[in-house]
Amino acid sequence: MKSFACGDVVPGCDARWVCSTEDEILHQVHEHAASRHGMQELPDEVVRSVRSNIVSVG
Repeated sequence: MKSFACGDVVPGCDARWVCSTEDEILHQVHEHAASRHGMQELPDEVVRSVRSNIVSVG
């Protein structure tokens, strides 16, 4: 399992995900970024930052 906390990239955001794969997390983050942060596209820099903050759990 993989885990990611949006607050690791966007200070003050308390959204978190636990998914089977990094790709699943990135899909959820993309939807969240569009609806909560107004980001229709995720710049490569943001994707790299998200990937570097995904941790293995369990």
